Amino acid sequence: MPDLLAGAVAGRRAAPFLPMSRKEMDALGWDRCDVILVTGDAYIDHPSFGMALVGRLLEAHGFRVGILSQPDWQSAEPFRALGKPRLYFGITAGNMDSLVNRYTSDRKIRSDDAYTPNAEAGRRPDRAVTVYAQRAREAYPGTPIVIGSIEASLRRIAHYDYWSDKVRRSVLPDSKADILLFGNAERALVALTHRLAAGEPVDAIRDLRGTAFMVKPGWKPAEDWHALDSRALDKPGRIDTHPDPYAMEPAAAAPRPAADGAQPVRIVPAAERVAARRADRARTVIRLPSYEEVKNDPVMYAHASRVFHLESNPGNARALVQCHGEGPGARDVWINPPPVPLTTPEMDFVYDRPYARAPHPSYGGARIPAWDMIKFSINIMRGCFGGCTFCSITEHEGRIIQSRSHDSILHEIEEIRDKSPDFKGHITDLGGPTANMYRMACKSKAIEENCRRLSCVYPGICENLDTDHSSLVELYRKARAVPGVKRITIGSGLRYDLAVRSPEYVKELVTHHVSGLLKIAPEHTEENTLSKMMKPGIGAYEEFARMFEKYSKLAGKKQHLVPYFIAAHPGTTDEDMLNLALWLKAHDFRLDQVQTFLPTPMALATTMYHSRRNPLKKVATDSELVETARAGRIRKLHKAFLRWHDPENWPLLREALVAMGRADLVGNGPHCLVPRQQPAALAKAGQGAAAPGRTARGGRKDPPAEGRCKRSGRPLRK
Repeated sequence: MPDLLAGAVAGRRAAPFLPMSRKEMDALGWDRCDVILVTGDAYIDHPSFGMALVGRLLEAHGFRVGILSQPDWQSAEPFRALGKPRLYFGITAGNMDSLVNRYTSDRKIRSDDAYTPNAEAGRRPDRAVTVYAQRAREAYPGTPIVIGSIEASLRRIAHYDYWSDKVRRSVLPDSKADILLFGNAERALVALTHRLAAGEPVDAIRDLRGTAFMVKPGWKPAEDWHALDSRALDKPGRIDTHPDPYAMEPAAAAPRPAADGAQPVRIVPAAERVAARRADRARTVIRLPSYEEVKNDPVMYAHASRVFHLESNPGNARALVQCHGEGPGARDVWINPPPVPLTTPEMDFVYDRPYARAPHPSYGGARIPAWDMIKFSINIMRGCFGGCTFCSITEHEGRIIQSRSHDSILHEIEEIRDKSPDFKGHITDLGGPTANMYRMACKSKAIEENCRRLSCVYPGICENLDTDHSSLVELYRKARAVPGVKRITIGSGLRYDLAVRSPEYVKELVTHHVSGLLKIAPEHTEENTLSKMMKPGIGAYEEFARMFEKYSKLAGKKQHLVPYFIAAHPGTTDEDMLNLALWLKAHDFRLDQVQTFLPTPMALATTMYHSRRNPLKKVATDSELVETARAGRIRKLHKAFLRWHDPENWPLLREALVAMGRADLVGNGPHCLVPRQQPAALAKAGQGAAAPGRTARGGRKDPPAEGRCKRSGRPLRK
């Protein structure tokens, strides 16, 4: 495993900003760039933005890196702005998938772009990785094209594309890139760059983990490799029996000659057997169903998705290959095993680069909403072992948590304090994909490397998972003690089923790090839906809510949870959404900002949406059907249930409740969900209006009320 720190150039002077123009290159004394990074985002020199993190890392290894931020893709000329790179173009769509960035879950075009100066929309193309790669190739034919970012990462195999409503092939043949780096690919990127600089051809670099590329059918890295054909349903290749780490293995004994002169019998130690299996996996590739097969057969698509996700643990994943095309033009997409997670010293090295912590000066005083959101927040870890089926974090960053040291995090707090002129003492987040998975890991490295579970916390928290929050509590206390820091709030989503295992953590969080409202995401209340999400039951949320109220009261604070829910998730019925609406009403939640399920590439829930099969179980033609709200009216109804209090939704809900045989919920009684009549003013206008007291932040705002609830102290609504 290569060390990310090896090859770094000590004492090298960093550029104030990575150059975005020839003038800036001249000021640095550069005649050309080694690497040019193309991104769909505004260039903000901060480790939360991929182009800055990657650029500063390559700079630390002695390479000259330029940035082409949001180039005009209508011609190749803007891609010549910095000249021809000596080594390669690095192509990314930015921090977000370009289609998720531009379209809502109902495929409507968004009016703004948070990653663009002044939130201006339309500054990046749809399928930005493909478009940018083609333009860069046109600008300088023969220059290697390296693609990455979440857009490329989640499109490395044939995938269902929600925006065109069809299965599309891998991004590799569409972009005609030389190599794709998936996940958090720092190691692969640094190794690739050094090898290209040493003169190695890009099409000869085939052994880096976390990379994918096109090869001729039948290609393999060496003669001793063998392929497992997984194109038959429910047969994802031979899977080795996992060694039991608690089994009492017989001790190795000296060979004893057999009485008949036969070869002596040797008892093979467990460690030797595990090493042999690992070596076998390292020389094995699993052949997935081809693009043509998964495009034409939804069941085969679900099967391929299941096989793909079972090969996601860096400790035991095997290479994958998928054919694209038929006849003489057929090519294979070869996908090496996922990258090995970074160590804590490597994480510190990546985040401790000399970032300017500001947007590039060329933007002047333009406001960039994404920057405003994170400029006083700090990433303390990456990865997520939750495995929620609708989320891309685990698929992109991996399920193994990679954490920074306390010293590195505290140093960044001091950097914010000393270098940010508008810092007033408020750190807005210490988090990452989740707020409270910091330094959590499997208790046994051997178990971790052999595990094939898709989640460490579903259907229950694994007994081998260390859920200790003590290091995080210690970090919070150290961070609060940094001179100049007045307040630290936690903005990342909280994994409440883990939090309830540490009352000390919940007390620390609630007492010191909640600013009135805390975001939390139970996502649903009904087990039918939660089982398709791989989320815990609502009981875990309610246990956390009780602890939250208890410690808020002890701290003398009035604080509220802001729950987030998803409408129209695969497997959700109208009855499920009705039960969720009744739960919301019973708990006096009036949500404003709600989310309708968006099928993103490669997610397991997207597989359910497209194939109507459940890839969490073995897939066959007669396996479990997963019905999904696909039509616009049904998706609108499911969203309306989440906002049961909004008069605009009452006509649709009345009609649906009557059709469901629940007319008893229509009326003016305390048990009813919606009133029998529209308010006169709204009925006359032919439309609804905002319910009194709603807040645009997505939480609850106290409206005029008569008294307060005796249990919670919250206002009682009329």
